[in-house]
Amino acid sequence: MIEQKTISGSAWVALVLLGTIWGASFVSIRIALNEIGPLTSVAHRTFWAMLVLWGVVFALRIKIPRDLAVWRAFLIMGLLNNVIPFSLMAWGQLHIESGLTSILNAATAIFGVLVAALCFADERLTLRKAFGVGLGFLGVATAIGVDNLAQFDLRSLAQIAVIAGTISYALASAWARSTLSGLPPQLAAAGMLTGSSIITLPLAMLFEGPISLALHPVTWLAIGYYALIGTAGAYLLYYFVLQRAGSGNLMLVTLLIPPVAITAGALLLNETLAPNAYVGFALLAIGLAVLDGRVWSWLRPAV
Repeated sequence: MIEQKTISGSAWVALVLLGTIWGASFVSIRIALNEIGPLTSVAHRTFWAMLVLWGVVFALRIKIPRDLAVWRAFLIMGLLNNVIPFSLMAWGQLHIESGLTSILNAATAIFGVLVAALCFADERLTLRKAFGVGLGFLGVATAIGVDNLAQFDLRSLAQIAVIAGTISYALASAWARSTLSGLPPQLAAAGMLTGSSIITLPLAMLFEGPISLALHPVTWLAIGYYALIGTAGAYLLYYFVLQRAGSGNLMLVTLLIPPVAITAGALLLNETLAPNAYVGFALLAIGLAVLDGRVWSWLRPAV
């Protein structure tokens, strides 16, 4: 029997930290969009994070690959995991509510589990995993509110763009495990962001004009957070979890992002945190516990 990927204690800690970082990034990206366009925001995100991670690679004296196949994998990974989802979701945030965007973004976990089950024998879709993901998604939906769910409309181009971004994330996770899992995480992240920058910099200048550095301090602060912490630092955690828990389990981080984004929005943007958010937090915690496996084992009858 093929051993199934599980989530260790250290991977859970990294997963929660990653969800917290990316949840706060959700708000910082929206702040930056007040002054710069979606493609420009993505170009800043990938470029500055790329420089930081290459600094880490050189400091650690990690060998740079010369195989063109590896660099092609970096380019495809950058397209799937950065360029497509970052751009689509940033544009979507300009046209639909942040709460609805968070709900749609959480669907990444669902698509991630399905893609992983189709691609990898050790990440099959078990009953426990399906039940845990379902509970987690219900928690996210409850935390944000049924009213936002009622407004979901596939005819909205912005909503479709966010959904497309979640599918791209899921495909990227499976691609990373297939092509990059044997590389040092620092190198994999730096290479991916290099591929992303090669694509986003010319696209941003083509569609949104020259990239200006004369920005308001609050915009630079937002860019600094989501580029250096929310991207450079977060992707080191990303590959850590990927190597230890598998691509399907890694996608569960998207279930942690909306509650963090709601809290950050309440603190930084004066958004109201409704009572139903706490109910959502509870459901989310139960779902994650089921996915961890220990609660599920307690509930199963002894044989």
